[in-house]
Amino acid sequence: ACAVSAFSQQLSSQARAQAVAEAFSKNKHVVKEKFGVRVEKYKDVKSEPLVKQNIGDYSGAYEEPSLGFVISVQAGSDGRVQANGHENGRVFNLENAKIEGAVLTASKVYKDGTTEKFEGVFLKRTDRNSPTEPGVTMFGLGVMLNAPIELNGNTYDKFFYQRQ
Repeated sequence: ACAVSAFSQQLSSQARAQAVAEAFSKNKHVVKEKFGVRVEKYKDVKSEPLVKQNIGDYSGAYEEPSLGFVISVQAGSDGRVQANGHENGRVFNLENAKIEGAVLTASKVYKDGTTEKFEGVFLKRTDRNSPTEPGVTMFGLGVMLNAPIELNGNTYDKFFYQRQ
């Protein structure tokens, strides 16, 4: 029964990782023609979960570049994960952190004692601005927010922290 439970847990983390990766993917191709002038816009972002055999390979600093939010992850080969960071002027620790497949789960505990659930997926993300270009590939942590937040007039429901 233990092996079946571990297998079903692995399947559910894979399914969750895939669902989060899809939320970080998009494809848009628009062509407008007016008065003989053709304007074409293209954007393709493909994200996929990145499962590493050694969880220590996930260790590093991850930053959301436009807002300066940072998460630092230290993962040991023994399975222990320690992480902390800061966002919007607030410092936090990720307690009881664990990595299953490409999914990082924890309790986010702020310095003032407030807590919230944390879930992120390690992703390989490729951005292309033209159907013919190879694109730019980066590694990072995609984090779905528990509730949307508004910053600088924009509403966010997720953040992509790029590995530094």
